[in-house]
Amino acid sequence: MQIEDLRIFVAVIKAGSFTAAAEQLLLSKQYVSRRMATLEAGLNARLLNRNTRKLSVTESGQLFATHAQRILDDIEEAERAVSQKRQVLQGSYRLSIPMSFGISHLSPLIAEFLGQHPAIQFQVELVDRYVDLVGEGFDIALRIGNLADSSLVARRLGELKRVICCSPQYLERMGAPQTPEELLQHQCLRYGREGQTGWELDHNGKRRLFEVRGPIVSNNGEVLRDAAVAGLGLVLLPEFIVGPALQYGALVRVLDDFHPGALDLHAIYPQHRQRSEVTRVFLDFLQERLKAQRVSAA
Repeated sequence: MQIEDLRIFVAVIKAGSFTAAAEQLLLSKQYVSRRMATLEAGLNARLLNRNTRKLSVTESGQLFATHAQRILDDIEEAERAVSQKRQVLQGSYRLSIPMSFGISHLSPLIAEFLGQHPAIQFQVELVDRYVDLVGEGFDIALRIGNLADSSLVARRLGELKRVICCSPQYLERMGAPQTPEELLQHQCLRYGREGQTGWELDHNGKRRLFEVRGPIVSNNGEVLRDAAVAGLGLVLLPEFIVGPALQYGALVRVLDDFHPGALDLHAIYPQHRQRSEVTRVFLDFLQERLKAQRVSAA
């Protein structure tokens, strides 16, 4: 097995195809395909599923990719230590970040960070779905809310406060709920998927799930915010989405005494990225900047 084969294999996973990986590595597609076949033959295991439309990673391939990336990271760290270039951060990283929060808060921070470290390259994808970091070749993902149990490493960057609010027109038409039990008498605009019908609120010192109903369910906060501004109902969203509308009076708070709680903001990454200097410096930078913006309080 050759180190070059590990580099090619990891590049194929991140690029999603032999052709794209070959272009990035300045190699021929035939050479990349031949090296992958040799690698699989040496391991006596199928690492990649190939068809005319899509290249996917097998379970064995995902496991091997984790170890391969760790080996490549160790080699890179050793090379930097010997050449005394540790102060120069470099490398290519693939990031997954939530769409709304990414546009409103992370986009300028990523630009600032890359301006400070011009040898780093980021491929940034704004998606609200939970990506498979190893299978899809992501290095870091930022996620809002509860995390599922996994072998990934999680670092808490802070929290995002939430509020319940509605438009003044809705308030005039329907009145304000005085207790969470009254939510069933109101139109509630729900974040998530159909079937996620409850809002969890503080009630008499305890957290309780209160059923809500309404005309719209969406996995995008801006859609729900705009519906609330249009007078369609109550909405429970993070302040970073509804903050400007609250400031300008397009939305007003309700049920302030029944706190919905905050959502944790985490960065997650594969275990082989724990020793990456880029990962550490980038997440330190994000945590510091977000705290300064008072978007989160770690």
